[in-house]
Amino acid sequence: MDVILIPFLAVLSAVIGIYAWVVIASVVVSWLVNFQVINSSNNFVIMIIDFLYRVTEPVFKRIRRFLPIVGGFDLSPLVLILFLWFLQAVIERLMFKMVMVSGV
Repeated sequence: MDVILIPFLAVLSAVIGIYAWVVIASVVVSWLVNFQVINSSNNFVIMIIDFLYRVTEPVFKRIRRFLPIVGGFDLSPLVLILFLWFLQAVIERLMFKMVMVSGV
């Protein structure tokens, strides 16, 4: 069972880590667009913005239901990143315990 579960958990942890970086990229790109650092009429930039929006906004909407925008600041990316890091730490701890028990 550990032969399948440990690699699966490792891949899941990696996917969670990648998604956390996508959330960070979404925040940075939104700041760059709002401060007019990057040209939002460029087709390539529009494609990146659209991808980041489609990947992150459904999760942000669910968080915003419970955590409204405070003082003009949207805290949903911060909450999501903290949750993803927590989930990643739990998975890594679970993998560590499984390796220690199996003696590999």
